[in-house]
Amino acid sequence: MQPLISLRSLVKNYRDHRALDGVDLDVMPGITGLLGPNGAGKSSLIKAILGLVSITSGTGTVLGHRLAVDGKKIRNDIGYMPEDDCYIPGMTGVEVVHFAASLSGLPKVEGMRRSHEILDFCDMKQERYRAIETYSTGMRQKVKFAAAIVHDPKFLILDEPTSGLDPEEREALLQRISVLCVEAGKSALLSTHILPDVQSVCDQVVILSNGQVRLNNSLAELNRIQVPTVEISVDRVTGGFMKRLEERSLEVSTLDNGNIEVTGESLETLTSELWRVADASSTMILALKPAMNSLESIFMKTVIEANTPSPEAADAR
Repeated sequence: MQPLISLRSLVKNYRDHRALDGVDLDVMPGITGLLGPNGAGKSSLIKAILGLVSITSGTGTVLGHRLAVDGKKIRNDIGYMPEDDCYIPGMTGVEVVHFAASLSGLPKVEGMRRSHEILDFCDMKQERYRAIETYSTGMRQKVKFAAAIVHDPKFLILDEPTSGLDPEEREALLQRISVLCVEAGKSALLSTHILPDVQSVCDQVVILSNGQVRLNNSLAELNRIQVPTVEISVDRVTGGFMKRLEERSLEVSTLDNGNIEVTGESLETLTSELWRVADASSTMILALKPAMNSLESIFMKTVIEANTPSPEAADAR
């Protein structure tokens, strides 16, 4: 697959502050999660991709268009949902979405048809006719999302799309993103601080720290534990069950959720051993699955390493 976005040696300076420091990044089709601590450069990267800020140096292409040259073409092909509210007081929800459709060049009647269609997709009912300043956070997020996709863009950039949403609204919005990307063939860059959102819908993970890309890998690869390990849930943990596991020289640990993590030489052998031990100790296994790396631990490790000076740098001081 060819990357949809390809950036090379991207630098962005704001006077004496370097927000992006030689960013090399390929964004592939699918849903990419963009992670990073505050001040990592995520917002500057998004604005640079959209052509909303001029870059200091570097090159790149976005959906086949030249970065920093074809800004208008790039924005025509991208649906952007900003983190901050961006509505005009006094307008109704449907008027906000229709205005976004007009800015994208859709004719008036077609734009209104599309606006209602997209608001239906976002589960906005009669409240679409209310003034937007009377909306809850969840309703404003729905309108921002609808405005971002009303012109049927090829690629979505969603900046903190689930911020401020309750669990039900958050799950519904993530489901809409997944539907658009899986069933409608679109791709998205999802910038968020909410790691479970990335774990839920993303294919790729990019971690930015101090203006540099510190990690860019598939979520499946990041989740995979190199040493064969399984996580099991049992009806009750007994001393006999744990003792039999240890007698077989298996590495055993209890997780925070009460489940048991067991490491062995191979998944096939490990699984067979667990069933035998459960049978011998009259223990019922309720669930058994391959263990996964924690995205939170990967994120923290990456950020800590990014902020730890190398021995060479320490010696230079």
